[in-house]
Amino acid sequence: MRRIGIWIAVGGLLLGTAACGGGDGGGSAPKAQSLSVGFVAEPANLDFTSTEGAAIPQALLVNVYEGLVKLDQEGRIVPLLAEKWEISDDRKTYTFTLRDNVTFSSGAPFTADDVVFSLDRVKSDWKLKIKSQLDVVDKVEKKDDTTAVVTLKQPSNGFLYSMTTRLGAMFSRTGVSDLANKPVGTGPYVLGSWRRGDSVQLDANPSYWGTKPPLSSITLKYFKDATAMNNALLTGGIDVISSVQAPESLQQFADPNRFEVIEGTTNGEVVLSMNNARPPFDDKKVRQAVRHAIDHKALLDTAWAGRGGLIGSMVPPTDPWYEDRTGDYPYDPAKAKQLLGGRTYNVKMRIPNLPYAVSSAQVVKSQLAQVGITAEIEPLEFPARWLDQVFTKGDYDLSIINHVEPRDMGIFADESYYFGYNNPEFGELLASADRGTEQEQSDDLKQAAKLLSEDAAADWLFLFPNLIVAKKGVTGLPKNAISESFDFTALAKQ
Repeated sequence: MRRIGIWIAVGGLLLGTAACGGGDGGGSAPKAQSLSVGFVAEPANLDFTSTEGAAIPQALLVNVYEGLVKLDQEGRIVPLLAEKWEISDDRKTYTFTLRDNVTFSSGAPFTADDVVFSLDRVKSDWKLKIKSQLDVVDKVEKKDDTTAVVTLKQPSNGFLYSMTTRLGAMFSRTGVSDLANKPVGTGPYVLGSWRRGDSVQLDANPSYWGTKPPLSSITLKYFKDATAMNNALLTGGIDVISSVQAPESLQQFADPNRFEVIEGTTNGEVVLSMNNARPPFDDKKVRQAVRHAIDHKALLDTAWAGRGGLIGSMVPPTDPWYEDRTGDYPYDPAKAKQLLGGRTYNVKMRIPNLPYAVSSAQVVKSQLAQVGITAEIEPLEFPARWLDQVFTKGDYDLSIINHVEPRDMGIFADESYYFGYNNPEFGELLASADRGTEQEQSDDLKQAAKLLSEDAAADWLFLFPNLIVAKKGVTGLPKNAISESFDFTALAKQ
């Protein structure tokens, strides 16, 4: 074996307390404290194996469902249900040593049989396009109850990282009969209640294998309106705004005796999607014109009060192969008109009814109009209608969505994905990056991001900021949001 992956859990905020030490299981009962956190996008159901979108793993991953590994706040891969792992010299065999005495919330023990079941199920039962990330897995085998062995078809730089996402979630062999309504996991929380259209309550798992969470319950409260969410915090209806939806309103929370404002980064790229599969955006020159027509700094200042960052690609600065590509298409309306060759277009911009998308769409519409592209904005209820009409059916010309899944540039390699982008060279670069050395991976992914930008496969409006506001005394909030989960395991009240 050439490497042993093992970290000591000492201070990674996203790692929190859930992975500290070997499960103490029987520590003293947590103080009866609850917390209410405001969110925007409510899950359509609770099954992230068959339903796209970020809302379900945001609520359940790490909190209810755990994987063998997870990301810490610095983006490092650290142990969770696996206390360590070994990688063979040829980089094709991963041997995971599992923690002892872990049980699912149903009482069923967690063993290597569940690892085999969960990873095999990604291929057989998952409905999401991202399941292709685990196509590199050749077989998963149980060596004994606490040892699982994963053999890959070829070396893969992305495999272990993919295991930190929802793809690596561990399921009970007897707990998947009603995933949409009854999640069964090994995590520090269990589903307490779900009031559709209003809230999800997570209760502390009394049989949790690790350090008990400080809170007895957490309520995820959903708001369709940014003002209503702000008012709920101001009046004591909630304790935390998970992601500020009206950055210009932050002045309301300027009193340091009452509130704390946390500002960090995410890996969420706010993408102006262009339907490469149909006119007019099947024409590269039209897509390039769109990129030149948008003043990204003005858009960020207007739509999101200057919060966030400009990136110019599908790679956030938290990834090792990030390059600033904002100079690829500088704001140049004259160049945009030249690329359009005097032609004008009427297009349909179908966006989710989420604040960042609505605000950004108004700016995009205004700027495109200056070069001869008239965009009709149609907000769609999110997630259901947007996922159905835009994501699944591809019935759109332009859209705007925050792609929050980590290291997700590979979605452009799938022609059937809603972008409709097709460039075999791009897919070849991703495949080469995955099987190469670390340096080759970085070089290939930089080249892939450059190609994607040159092709104007989409436009990247800005990098979504992590803006959290909380009542004074709430601790354990993540400065950066770089995984699919909003990790509640370290949250506490003073």
